[in-house]
Amino acid sequence: MQLTFCGAARTVTGSCYLLEAAGRRVLIDCGMFQGNREIRERNRERFGFKPQEIEAVLLTHAHIDHSGLLPKLTQKGFRGRIVATEATTDLCGIMLPDSAHIQEMDAQWRDRKAQRQGREPMGPLYTLADAQKTLGLFQQVKYGQTNEVFPGIKVRFMDAGHILGSSIIEIWVREGDRETKLVFSGDLGQRGAPIINDPTSIEEADYILVESTYGDRLHEKAVSRLSLLADAVKAAVKSGGNLIIPAFAVERTQELLYDIRQLAESGSISLPPVYIDSPLAVSATEIFRRHPDCYDSQTYDMINKGDSPFEFPGLTFVRTVQESQALNQRRGSAIIISANGMCEAGRILHHLKHNLWRPEAHLLFVGYQAEGTLGRRLLEGEKNARVMGEDIVVRAAIHNIGSYSAHADRDDLLAWLRGFKRKPRSIFLVHGEDAALANWSATVQEKLNLTPLIPAYGETYTLGEQAIKAVEAAKPAAGTDEWSSLLGEVEKAYRGLQTKLPRQAPVDSGAADKLRGLMRQMIEQMSKVS
Repeated sequence: MQLTFCGAARTVTGSCYLLEAAGRRVLIDCGMFQGNREIRERNRERFGFKPQEIEAVLLTHAHIDHSGLLPKLTQKGFRGRIVATEATTDLCGIMLPDSAHIQEMDAQWRDRKAQRQGREPMGPLYTLADAQKTLGLFQQVKYGQTNEVFPGIKVRFMDAGHILGSSIIEIWVREGDRETKLVFSGDLGQRGAPIINDPTSIEEADYILVESTYGDRLHEKAVSRLSLLADAVKAAVKSGGNLIIPAFAVERTQELLYDIRQLAESGSISLPPVYIDSPLAVSATEIFRRHPDCYDSQTYDMINKGDSPFEFPGLTFVRTVQESQALNQRRGSAIIISANGMCEAGRILHHLKHNLWRPEAHLLFVGYQAEGTLGRRLLEGEKNARVMGEDIVVRAAIHNIGSYSAHADRDDLLAWLRGFKRKPRSIFLVHGEDAALANWSATVQEKLNLTPLIPAYGETYTLGEQAIKAVEAAKPAAGTDEWSSLLGEVEKAYRGLQTKLPRQAPVDSGAADKLRGLMRQMIEQMSKVS
């Protein structure tokens, strides 16, 4: 049995794992890489496997960094099943076509520029037709039901509490007279978050893959979150400017509506007009209304009483481009919630262009900002931002509320891992940047007496003896800052070489020499700590 880490390995995005077991080849997720240019270039690379040989995809949830390369997979020959929950299937029904539309629009702009410069056009990563073909491959499953996807491979989807329909996936593989259980956490949600259920506890596994996005930090408490949101709204109203909130269309937008409704009903704020300027968010909110089975008890009771957690006076859903453009001509304060959440595409860019330079404007971040994105740069204090090809001075006040993240924080992740009643053979840390992975690894070792593995992009493990030996080899270096830094440098140099290979360009000998030198340093470091 082999497991290959085709994405979300030492980076947060691009979730994709290839499981070769019981004579089958199965993917868990097939997500898009998001972040800086180096990371995004991976979307253009060939898959590290033959798509036509993949027999099924088990999809944890609909977020694009988990589902966004499915149309490319179909385009390259995949004809198997995509197994997902009902809510995930519904959300992919709007998110994959939306992603395809973005790919086509970006390609038009990029290829016109390339032609003017005498370069060959690249075309879109995939098309709307590819997305529509992909949607025809979905097979829906319910939470808690065990399904045999192939002889010798059984799966069960459990609620991950991250977004609507999100799942932890349990996989049982029988080879000969031996059964092995793998658990893929997907993205885990926060305990006690509004609207949807808490993550399900899992009790047994031989191998665990657990996310690490916020493994090095704690979120603010829900009460603090409401208070911080109220402060941001009050500041915008007082200054007479807009409060611009980049938010992911799924989950984050709905949570914001839920909290704004609470603040308005309690009298905590004087509520200006609120606009949801994202056709995708509008459609996603409609899907939320169709899946009360995913709600927690508090939200379910609210629905039963005839109340909507996503509606209140003064809220407007903006659908057309003309309506969106008109928002930047209006006077007075408003709350404008728009996608995308990392400020990389979509209508949010227009609102940033019209508001970032205004000292009376306010910008509120409510979700994870991947390394290299415009959102991350603004959050880290960039004073001159390039937006839609134009340099914009940043005078708007910047706010951040970390607890709006749909991801579990360090204590939530620890609580989930403590739910396992017996020690796994190996635990793999995925979906994290280098610092978060290093700190989360140290926490797992200290609190749970487990030595986790941090796989590299493209690395393959033969589950069994190799994984155990790898854990043993990792123990001497545990908690060594120099070791973590060195691994990061090796991975960076390796990625620099990999981006050249798909284009069949000659490998840079200087980069190759650097990689060999770093490998020698790594061997020396191992000898010091062992």
